[in-house]
This record gives sequence, C-alpha cells and structure tokens, in this order.
Amino acid sequence: MASLAEQSLPERPKEEQGEASAPSKNALKKAAKEKEKAEKAAKRQELERQQKQQAEANDTAKHLYGPLPLTEDSPANLPKQQFSELAELYDAKEDQEVTVDARIHNARVQSTRLAFLVLREEAHTIQAVIAEGGSNKISRQMVKWCGGINSESIVRATGLVKQPKEPVTSTSISSFELHVEKLYMISEAAQMLPVQVKDCMRPPPLNEDLEEKVETDAQGLPIVSLAARLNNRVLDGRTAANQAIFQLQSGISNLFIEYMNQNKFTWINSSRLAGAATEGGAGVFEIKYFDTKAYLTQSPQFFKQMAIAMDMKRVCEIGPVFRAENSNTHRHLTEFTGLDFEMVIKNDYHEVLSFGERLMLYILRNLQERPEYKRLTKVVDQVFPGAGDFKLAPGDEAQRFTFAEAVKLLKENGVEASEDDDLSTPQEKALGRIVRDKYHTDFYTVDKYPSAVRPFYTMPDPSNAKVSNSYDFFMRGQEIMSGAQRIHDYNQLCERMRKNDPPLDPLSEGFRHYTDAFKYGCAPHGGGGLGLNRILQFYLGLPDIRFATLFPRDPGRLAP
Repeated sequence: MASLAEQSLPERPKEEQGEASAPSKNALKKAAKEKEKAEKAAKRQELERQQKQQAEANDTAKHLYGPLPLTEDSPANLPKQQFSELAELYDAKEDQEVTVDARIHNARVQSTRLAFLVLREEAHTIQAVIAEGGSNKISRQMVKWCGGINSESIVRATGLVKQPKEPVTSTSISSFELHVEKLYMISEAAQMLPVQVKDCMRPPPLNEDLEEKVETDAQGLPIVSLAARLNNRVLDGRTAANQAIFQLQSGISNLFIEYMNQNKFTWINSSRLAGAATEGGAGVFEIKYFDTKAYLTQSPQFFKQMAIAMDMKRVCEIGPVFRAENSNTHRHLTEFTGLDFEMVIKNDYHEVLSFGERLMLYILRNLQERPEYKRLTKVVDQVFPGAGDFKLAPGDEAQRFTFAEAVKLLKENGVEASEDDDLSTPQEKALGRIVRDKYHTDFYTVDKYPSAVRPFYTMPDPSNAKVSNSYDFFMRGQEIMSGAQRIHDYNQLCERMRKNDPPLDPLSEGFRHYTDAFKYGCAPHGGGGLGLNRILQFYLGLPDIRFATLFPRDPGRLAP
C-alpha cells in the first residue's frame, strides 16, 4: 500500500500516443491553392450576379417576357383579352395585332439583336421574329431569352402580323410572319425529349415491324419507328400529319352522325359488359366482375336487335368493340371504334344494303369535297403520299357485286376462288385492284355471301338457302363493314343456333334474353357495323391501322 505522502503527490500526465505530425509543405501549398481557387470562384459568381442584376436593372423589356404573370379574374365590366388561332392568320391583315397561344416548334438566335421562332398550333405554323428595338424597346436580353426557349414549350405571343420580303417556305403560313412585342412562358418543356417532333414529321419506315429501333434516312436524319412513335404518342401526336389524321377521324364520326340524324335514327348506348361469351364465345375477353366472370362484348349486335324488338325502328351508336384475336397484322386491333346501325325492313333486305351504301357515299364524297377535309388530306399526303388519291366513281350508287360475280371477276383475272368459301385477304386485295382498274373506284360492296361463312343470326336467301342476305363493304380491297338481314323469327333462330358448329343453346343464360326478344315478336330488320379506324386507314392509304388509332391496343400493346 502506498504511503500517505505518495498518495498526495500530483499525478504526472501521460504522453499522448501517436500525436499528429505537422502538415507537410506540399499539403499546405495544396490547401492554399484550393482556398485561392474557391475565392476566385466566389468572386466570379458575385461578379456574374452583379452583372445579371445590372442587366436586369437596365433591361427595358423585362415586363414583356418571362413566366406568364398570374392574374386574378377580370372585373365583369372590363373586356377579356382576345386570342387568335394560327388557322385564322392565313387571311390576316398587314399590321394586325394578334395574341396566340402556341408551341415552340423551333427557336434560334440569329445574333444578339435578332431571334427567330417557329410557332405551331395543331397543323399550322408561322415564323415569329424578335428584333431589338422597335416601339416596345425590345432588349437584347429578351432576344436571348426568346431564342433559348426549349422546343415544345407553350408560349403566349403578342405581335403584329407582317408580310415578309419573301414567302416563308418552312411554315404552313408562308405569306405572313409575326413580329413579336410580348412573349410569355405558359408551360416549359423539358430540354431533353425521348423523340423530337420534327423527326416524327418525316415519313415512317413502311413495314410492319413493331420493334422499336433507330433508323436513318439517306441524309443521316433519324427515322422514328412505329413502335417509338406509339411509345411516345403524346409527342408523336403533335405532328401536323397526326393532327390532320385525327381531325379527319373526327370528321368521319361527324358525317356518320349527320347522316343518321338526317334519316331519323335513334342514338343508343349499349353495354360493353356481358354475363356470357355470346356470338359463339370465340375471341372474347374474360374479366373479373365482383365474385363472378364477365366478358367484353364483341359488338353491340344483340343489343341493337333487342332495341328493334323494343319498337325502336332505327337505331345507331358509336362505341368500342373488343376482339380477343391474336392477330398482329397491319389492319387488326383488339379494340377499335364501331359505327353501328340497325333498321326495320319494310319491303326487302336490299333496303338495308342500299342505305349502308348511301351512308358510305355521303361520308366519302364529303371527305373529298368539303374544303376543310380536303386541306387536311393534303397535310397527310405530305407524309403519306397517296393519301389524296382515293377513287370514287361518279353517281349516286355504289359499285355492287354479288359474291358469285366477285368470284368470277377473280377467276377471269387469274386468281383462284370458290363460291363456297369466304374470300381470303390476298383474294380481297386482288379484287380491290381489279375493281379499281376496271371500274375506277376504291369503294364497292359484295352481296349474297355463302350462308356457311356467316354468323348464325344471318337470314338465308329465301330462294337459295346456300347463300345469305348478307354483304361486306370494301375500301382499297379491304373490308370495312359487315352486315346482313337478321333472323327475326324465334323458332327459325333457335333452330339455326342448335345447328351451328359448335351448337349453341338458345335457352342458356348467355342467349336467353336475346332469343326471348324474338319470342315476343320482332319486325324484320337488318344492319351493319363499320370500323371507324379502317375507314380512316384505307381512305388515306395509311400503311398500318395503328397510324389511324389514337391509342392502339393490339396483342402486344396495353400502353400508353
């Protein structure tokens, strides 16, 4: 044990183990350089900030550009700002002041004092000029800002319409340009886009390859594949050709509506859900419906007929049609838009066929003759050559053949065909070429198909049971419509169903409500279903139906 004296002595501090040595000369030099570098960067940033602040202070036009100012609702007694559309500027007047909301299709700075923009709205484009000076005292800062806007951004531009010294050949509005006085950003697009709209404006590769791949043309410019277009549909859909295509699709729907209304049809909206796989069960999408199964309907066929049994003499509708067919072709989709009609027959079945022919002639002639549709077709023709060469024979009647006559035409031109079998796709295309050459039309109908190749509800020809009161419509040698007189007698319908291959039970849950409609009495009737997407595709001669469909669905595509 330590003595009391030893315990009272102060404890000597222990030496620190592994004390850090002083920094080396190289380390001190490196630290000094880093400090000097950081100080220079800070000074440079401060100088840039001051210069920017000074430039902003000296910017005479800072109120004329930038983000769109947020404004409150205008008082009721003050006039609202008036806007123009680019489509109106083809007939503008010199020095007319306009305000437009449009996308930046292209932007470039020519010099510190001059920038050019191409503004785009739907299928219309105009050149915009931003020049230093002028009555609004546009600044160089404004010129620089305008010329640096990302493509596809949405802006609001106010300016004066001026005639250029020479026509602007790169825009659809060639005889005028817009001299900008104000330009505000409404919505800024990302700087990097997955595809460029200007690249989508060039013709696509004309093949059926749905793989996304990068191709280039003879000039080395990108060719955007169909898959890449569909994967970026929002950007692809902004091209002038696509804007025109879908305006024409809207036009076809409107012409269908016009004709139906003129002929006093009743518009119906039938269900797309069914509790059983009807029409034989083939090609039907099965879905979960709470605790049971349901199916997406293949067509509104049964509902249209039941509406006729309700004493609705003429019915029509526009709606989606679903087909669970694993067909990866240029003309097949798993979902498309149907233009359907059904009508009571007073004298004979050809009332229905003649009505359908007049309907299609009305749609096609108006597409060819109305100025707006003619203009849109010309826009499409710039990307898809041949869009405007659809042939339609003069007169008020369509070119019509019986099925036997169609087979005879094929045989006379060296194409094998049989009156007992349906026409194959190659045979249909061959018939289209023959009819175009001989009868100078791309639209025609084929009547009296073999009963064996038509659905069970098709009425047989009373004078020859081997053929039916049914027809197909064709454009450029490809089917766009199938129609027929329907069996309206309950006992005859049930007999046909039981003899179907495979047999169908008219009393089953899937068919009972349909067949009951005829048990209670139903007038003779017939109708048909047109494919909107196919009408558009074949009228314009598009290489693939996906070009005629906003958001196509096929066996390999569920998005976007």
